[in-house]
Amino acid sequence: MSSQTEEVRPEWPLALDIAALLESGWRPTPFQQFVLKIHSRCNLACTYCYMYEMADQGWRRQPRRMSQATIDSAAARIAEHARMNRLTQVEVILHGGEPLLAGADRIRYAVNAVRAAVDPGVTVNVQVQTNGVLLDTAFLELFDELGILVAVSLDGDREANDRHRRGPAGQGSFDRVHTGLTRLVSPVFRHLFNGLLCTVDLGNDPVGTYEALLAYEPPAVDFLLPHGTWETPPPGRPPDSEDSPYGDWLVAVFDRWYRAPERETRVRLFDEIIRLLLGRPSRSETVGLSAVAVVVIETDGGIEQVDSLKSAYDGATRTPLHVGTAGAFDTALMLPPIAARQIGERALAPECQACEIRRVCGAGLYPHRYRPGTGFANPSVYCRDLFRLIKHVQHAVSDDLAAVRERRLRRQASARLTDPQRGHSTS
Repeated sequence: MSSQTEEVRPEWPLALDIAALLESGWRPTPFQQFVLKIHSRCNLACTYCYMYEMADQGWRRQPRRMSQATIDSAAARIAEHARMNRLTQVEVILHGGEPLLAGADRIRYAVNAVRAAVDPGVTVNVQVQTNGVLLDTAFLELFDELGILVAVSLDGDREANDRHRRGPAGQGSFDRVHTGLTRLVSPVFRHLFNGLLCTVDLGNDPVGTYEALLAYEPPAVDFLLPHGTWETPPPGRPPDSEDSPYGDWLVAVFDRWYRAPERETRVRLFDEIIRLLLGRPSRSETVGLSAVAVVVIETDGGIEQVDSLKSAYDGATRTPLHVGTAGAFDTALMLPPIAARQIGERALAPECQACEIRRVCGAGLYPHRYRPGTGFANPSVYCRDLFRLIKHVQHAVSDDLAAVRERRLRRQASARLTDPQRGHSTS
């Protein structure tokens, strides 16, 4: 009796044929956003955190703080990449963990190192993503000195925020974040305010959450769907359900935002969907098919994919590359997992390629497509939610455009009635 071993194929996109892509005319988009994981630990214990609470626990092996030597190597590689690809500006995002735990001196060193390394004429824009707990006057003065924009994570009012964003002992974080935000939005520092990040919780009222964020008059708000995959679905989102609870939640916020008498803030997800519906490219990895040009530098100098992939499986973000190796970022662009996020519709599952809103949805955020066995060659676990939201936005925008056209036609008809000669040519 003979036995036959079934061939096990690597999960998509590990076997992506880069040579064939190059022969077809594809060329990689250079990295333009560099996420520096300047500190690998956090002073909060948010229950939904992809860094500490989900599949990849690699943070345990990372040094707590990025060393000056690693910063110098990262700065050299960023400068090299900008030079080789003729970039005139790059964006550096200070991240963690909680980046403020690195301390003011290490943050100043990192920013100055990158700016000193790049060639003249290359602008280095810097922002920091913080939970706000340590956001005191000393940090804000440093950010003002260095021109660092500040984004803060907040999930709404005290009750909404403290449902998940708590300290290690279970204590709420709202009061401390509110104190930091109050300093940030004061007249002397408001110009540094880059926006608020809010993770959607179905247990929180959508409009109430949005209006609680509006109290800080943010220039922008990002609503983030909690990370989940087909294997580990997000809360309240069974993969086989026909419902769209997250879509319904976001639709309620959209209607409140879109129908406001005056524009109160930018909501990046809604802005990006509208841009895409009007035929413009996406500027976000959340929706659309634009090439993802973001790379992460871990605390130990390892070069990794975007960190939200840690929600998929252990090791999902890793590459064999390090900032100590010359040309590492250009080499990273040729790795199948990174190239897969730059090839547009060719990266979509067959179901997505056949969908009417594929160019707008883009199958959603990449980590949310993961399923063991098929990898990332799947629709988003939020497929029905994204469809619900995008079609709703599409109808709202279409109705408004139709109303504008109708008003224009009425004005033109009225003008012709007032002036019968209007619109007739003379010779």
